[in-house]
Amino acid sequence: MSNGTGGDARTSEPPVAADSHDLIRVRGARENNLKDVNVEIPKRRLTVFTGVSGSGKSSLVFGTIAAESQRMINETYSAFLQGFMPTLSRPEVDLLEGLTTAIIVDQERMGANPRSTVGTATDANAMLRIVFSRLGEPHVGSPNAFSFNVPSVRGAGAITVEGADGKRTEKRTFQVTGGMCPRCEGMGSVTDIDITQLYDDSKSLNEGPFNIPGYNADGWNVKMFVASGFFDPDKPIRDYSERELHDLLRKEATKIKLAGANMTYEGLLPRVQKSFLAKDREAMQPHIRAFVDRAVTYTDCPDCGGTRLNEAARSSRVNGINIAEACSMQISDLAAWVRDLEAPSVAPLLAGLRGTLDSFVEIGLGYLSLDRPSGTLSGGEAQRVKMIRHLGSSLTDATYVFDEPTVGLHPHDIQRMNDLLLRLRDKGNTVLVVEHKPETIAIADHVVDLGPGAGTNGGTVCFEGTVAGLRASDTLTGRHLDDRAALKEKVRTPSGRLAVRGATEHNLRNVDVDIPLGVLVVVTGVAGSGKSSLVHGSIPAGEGVVSVDQSAIRGSRRSNPATYTGLLDPIRKAFAKANGVKPALFSANSEGACPHCKGAGVIYTDLGMMAGVATVCEECEGKRFQAAVLDYHLGGRDISEVLAMSVTEAEAFFGAGEARLPAAHRILRRLVDVGLGYLSVGQPLTTLSGGERQRLKLATHMAEKGGVYVLDEPTTGLHLADVEQLLSLLDRLVDAGKSVIVIEHHQAVMAHADWIIDLGPGAGHEGGRIVFEGTPADLVAARATLTGEHLAEYVGA
Repeated sequence: MSNGTGGDARTSEPPVAADSHDLIRVRGARENNLKDVNVEIPKRRLTVFTGVSGSGKSSLVFGTIAAESQRMINETYSAFLQGFMPTLSRPEVDLLEGLTTAIIVDQERMGANPRSTVGTATDANAMLRIVFSRLGEPHVGSPNAFSFNVPSVRGAGAITVEGADGKRTEKRTFQVTGGMCPRCEGMGSVTDIDITQLYDDSKSLNEGPFNIPGYNADGWNVKMFVASGFFDPDKPIRDYSERELHDLLRKEATKIKLAGANMTYEGLLPRVQKSFLAKDREAMQPHIRAFVDRAVTYTDCPDCGGTRLNEAARSSRVNGINIAEACSMQISDLAAWVRDLEAPSVAPLLAGLRGTLDSFVEIGLGYLSLDRPSGTLSGGEAQRVKMIRHLGSSLTDATYVFDEPTVGLHPHDIQRMNDLLLRLRDKGNTVLVVEHKPETIAIADHVVDLGPGAGTNGGTVCFEGTVAGLRASDTLTGRHLDDRAALKEKVRTPSGRLAVRGATEHNLRNVDVDIPLGVLVVVTGVAGSGKSSLVHGSIPAGEGVVSVDQSAIRGSRRSNPATYTGLLDPIRKAFAKANGVKPALFSANSEGACPHCKGAGVIYTDLGMMAGVATVCEECEGKRFQAAVLDYHLGGRDISEVLAMSVTEAEAFFGAGEARLPAAHRILRRLVDVGLGYLSVGQPLTTLSGGERQRLKLATHMAEKGGVYVLDEPTTGLHLADVEQLLSLLDRLVDAGKSVIVIEHHQAVMAHADWIIDLGPGAGHEGGRIVFEGTPADLVAARATLTGEHLAEYVGA
């Protein structure tokens, strides 16, 4: 045994080949707008990807690195299992080396399924149901007896059993005890249709009495009632007998003859229920949504009080609390209640439940409750809920991929999020973060800056290296990294006040506040302090109020900015008028569509468990239109060339000359105003980033006539350089006589405000109060709130 030479011997050992794989290498990435991108990302480090919205960050991180990692993991499963999994195509890239298992924590909203809650979307509800099934008094059954998604079912019948001694008949019974409230079927609310909003009872069927979208006097829906023979079509509805009114409103499905064809007649209420109430409200067209809001009321179920659970489930208690009361508690309070439970028989389960609930608190979501519908969570909240299952994970050498984890976070909460990202890294994981906030960029070990612009002007790596190197670089991000907006020297004078009195929505505590009108008002406070409850609860969207929230834009690959904004309608009409043909010819979703690809531009081939293949249509060469349609021109361009233009190019095209079209020019001007001039007019909505989608929605809402604009975190997904453009847009709105109320955490927007309303001091039941009202300068001078401290630090006061 050598003495004192062991250390030298070890250092002289030849390097192990496995230790050389400490980089993720990307060569020739061409996904979406990426232009043959080459990067080397260090493993077990925190790498931040930055750049303007639409520069290709998500295409590189999510569309290339994470997508290929997931695809390769899926290929390790059997062909049978792969048939049940989403099919992922191989990204457009020449080489990917050094990949590890990718765990994606994105901002996709959690499903708006009304049966999904914060508790069911995590493991918390499942564990809580087992606790009540073991410890609850009186004992009412298995964990299913506490689930609002499981109905109670009983049955009995005879079955024939074949055995060695022949066939014999046996009587069998079965019973499943569930926790679902039978009245509302576990939904927590019941719908009530206001019949007076459905029709004018002074009119007859022939006079067109219905106020329902699609029920025109000469339409099939109304002809069905007229041809049914159940009513006199010239008799006013108010004169109907009790039987006739029942047939009009509630008659069950019945076969009738209409124009020689067999049709199914059904009462008005079940038809409305199926046509409108079975659909997601957010996916409805505006006029249909307005009808539903007018005619339908949602009230808490009178049997279960909105808890979704039947009486048996609510009767069982642990330490004086039933499961409905436990789920309605603020999670920070529920965590304290669970800590007080002592039951050796379920000790491991209680330890797991405590860990999950403590993770909620640690990640800044202690103000939520387990019965909160998951569809009501913001994108940032949904992302943090998804993070919970990873916080206590023992996995190492995995790649965690985050999409703007600071969205919806107050500057005070961003530090906590940064600590969590560093903790994941320090466990030995690779952490990839797409981010714009300078506070998170500052903690990066490695930075990849994409750009220099957006869309076709982006897709290249402008800088790769340390944060200090980024600061010294001449890239757009480097130049703006230390930008700080100054406080306004002079604020505008309000033109009036919007008085809010006794607001008690959610956690608000009888709040009284006067919101100034005719100025830029910023409502701020820590996440969960009651900002959205105050603004959306007290300023309902309606006459004169334009509300732009964070709900997702829904659209297929056939939808694009032209169809979403209504831009395509005046363009089609102009093409039709100039060429003397029908407008429908200039829609790829109607008569003008290429017959081979049905207007999609590509042919999709389903390969079962393998990723489907999309090939450019050979007949139209991806232009989506019939060849004959492309012979028609406006201003020297055909319709496919117009849809291929950028917004900026199209604005100039329709702004002057032969193709001058004021209706189209106005829409394009709004798109340029919100910073979307680089998008193609016909670019599919599915290829747009989150920030681009929200600004597209903002541009659409700017067309609405209203005196008050309510914006919910408009800086979401915006690069530091783009925030300046947003502020100038808000200024233009206010200078045009509008009142702008913004829910926002970004210090640049706060500094630019005329008036700030700060809620807090904490989240959940520790918030819900106004802790400051006044100008940004007064907030900084007082430094009496968390917001004041962070804003003072931001402006260098």
